[in-house]
Amino acid sequence: MSRRVLIAGFTGAMGQYTVDLVNSLDGFEITAGLSPKVEGDKASYHLADSVKIYHSLAELPDDVADVWIDFTTPEAVYENTKYAVDHGISPIIGTTGLTDDQESGLIKAATDKQLGGIIAPNFGMSAVLLMKFAAESAKYFPDVEVIEMHHADKADAPSGTALATAKKIDENRPEHESSPDKVTTLAHVRGGDYHGIHIHSVRLPGYVAHEQVLFGGPGEALTIRQDSFDRKSFMSGVKVALQKVGDLKTLVVGLENVL
Repeated sequence: MSRRVLIAGFTGAMGQYTVDLVNSLDGFEITAGLSPKVEGDKASYHLADSVKIYHSLAELPDDVADVWIDFTTPEAVYENTKYAVDHGISPIIGTTGLTDDQESGLIKAATDKQLGGIIAPNFGMSAVLLMKFAAESAKYFPDVEVIEMHHADKADAPSGTALATAKKIDENRPEHESSPDKVTTLAHVRGGDYHGIHIHSVRLPGYVAHEQVLFGGPGEALTIRQDSFDRKSFMSGVKVALQKVGDLKTLVVGLENVL
């Protein structure tokens, strides 16, 4: 029997790639879509006539799906994820913007229900590997800064991937401030500061999703970079999440935890 999938944000670019992915997989069936604004008929979104379309959480029936895939907005992601967990729907969350406290609360709620789910700051394999390599490098290079570059329409800054990268680096190095500010003539010119790790966000047309982690040491430097040139590249990670989420008994943060 196929697992029923709800896609929140199915009208967006990532949502449409996800629709095509789920339609191509055996064992999964899109039964519902959630979006506040829908223009056109279901066929224009590659959805079957049987798919139910909802515009708000209040419209959803309790047993709407088995799996909830979310590519919405930072403003909506917490309430969406909370709804999924509260109603026993396994969440796969690709939307960034959750705070640490929100994640902790969601993890506890999912654990209490023995409900599996995945929150992934990035579904791209290159980004997952970048975070892994950066965490390892931090043991040897405590001085580090992060630059993330995204398309002009990205709603949040820094990106969830950049923040997750900084957190992993912070876990693997002693408390350290990389080149503390001495004199700055322009506010925030050093970027955001996460426990002494400066994060710089770039938002420009023509970019998709890119990140560099710059490590510096006496007489040498190390740069780790990943580039996502096409959003379709994220679908390999979404596919893994779909295949693994049913085996989980709690909500995990990071695709690397199910690879």
